[in-house]
Amino acid sequence: MSLLAGPEGPSADAGWDHDHERKGFFTDTSICIGCKACEVACKEWNRNPIDGNLEILGSSYDNTGELGANTWRHVAFVEQGQERIEEARESGRKLVSLGMPGIGPKSSGKRGATPAGDLSGVDRTPPDTPEFRWLMSSDVCKHCTNAGCLDVCPTGAIFRSEYGSVVVQQDVCNGCGTCVSACPFGVIERRDDGTVSPFAVREEEDPRRNTASKCTLCYDRLVDGEQPACSATCPTQSITFGDHPDLTADAKQRVADLHERGMTEARLYGANPKDGVGGTGSVFLLLDEPEVYGLPPDPQVPTKALPKLYARTGIAAAGMVAAVALSFLGARR
Repeated sequence: MSLLAGPEGPSADAGWDHDHERKGFFTDTSICIGCKACEVACKEWNRNPIDGNLEILGSSYDNTGELGANTWRHVAFVEQGQERIEEARESGRKLVSLGMPGIGPKSSGKRGATPAGDLSGVDRTPPDTPEFRWLMSSDVCKHCTNAGCLDVCPTGAIFRSEYGSVVVQQDVCNGCGTCVSACPFGVIERRDDGTVSPFAVREEEDPRRNTASKCTLCYDRLVDGEQPACSATCPTQSITFGDHPDLTADAKQRVADLHERGMTEARLYGANPKDGVGGTGSVFLLLDEPEVYGLPPDPQVPTKALPKLYARTGIAAAGMVAAVALSFLGARR
């Protein structure tokens, strides 16, 4: 499917000689509190400018809106009302409370006090979610196994690191923007004059202006033995970093645990190696359909059809040559 991805993993096919596993993220949206600490840590470490004047968007309690050249981590705020919850229930998913504490004292006894009497017969089934809830998710570059941006880059500015991540070299990028249209997730963006925030005050001009920009999995930190800034900062461990096989196994176990607790709407995104991008380095646990979080339900790497396209082009070209040859032979007779 991709020029640099095969059965042994993207890092091995890229020619890196190492003995460690592919690295990645596991983002558990069920415990994300929307604090945006990951956004701030990412911007501070990578020296990315702010987005606009930090006004809250009209569509959400958010001030960045989406991933882009300036925002490599973005926490989405998805407000769900009763109508959407009922639609989810009709689709067979039971929405339950996340166990967040209520406000004010309990009606029976002091707050935190254990009820008196025998509790063996108490119904411990998780209660239904009320008529409102927030879904929060910290989005990031997926670091696809089959990365379209990597395949189409004409200058070699995008490379596959020894950790399996996809990294853009700004000093090599010529700003053509081919990678922007090749990303099925809309992650990568060219940092031109229209996207660089005029509110960012710098002592010198940003050297990355006019080049493609996205998450690098904090490659500069990984080579020094440190984890990415976002996962190191996350206070709830909603974002965890580690070996990709271990993270995927933990994610599957987490989904199983939530299903046992009645949260049957939990599912994984990016953990299927047979999807349109060969699986992703960033795996997500979602509590609703991917479209609710702004994610494509069936992402496809645009270079997937290249072998068939080249084959058909070759056949067509051979047919044209044969037709021209036959016409000349017929004319001589």
